Amino acid sequence: MRHLVEKSGLAPSIEIESAGTASYHAGEAPDRRARQAAERRGMALRGRARQFKRADWDKFDYVLAMDLTNLRDLQESAPSLDHLKKLKLLREFDSEALPGASVPDPYYGDDDGFDEVLDICQSACEKLLAHVRREHGL
Repeated sequence: MRHLVEKSGLAPSIEIESAGTASYHAGEAPDRRARQAAERRGMALRGRARQFKRADWDKFDYVLAMDLTNLRDLQESAPSLDHLKKLKLLREFDSEALPGASVPDPYYGDDDGFDEVLDICQSACEKLLAHVRREHGL
């Protein structure tokens, strides 16, 4: 998403952060295989892993989960029904994805899985960016 937003010239208007629901990778760089797959596409995966915080509910307009497990964890952590309205599965923005579709976790598979995940995320994020542009007049 960050790559698409930067390419569109909207980086000054859209803040993007990534966070997990668990803390066990906090402080770590993205997986080497993910970085390599992104680099082959001209994208840079920067940053360090961090855990989603309660304050994030108020800070962001959208809270996106990659899979149903994280969606449920986030649903349980939402401070109110209004906060829950911000929560969606990433693939909900991709009309070609089946309802309730998750982004698969490539961690225990081969390197091709990281390319597949990037394809899935790029498709969903292109549609998410179009949605954000419409909804926020960007």
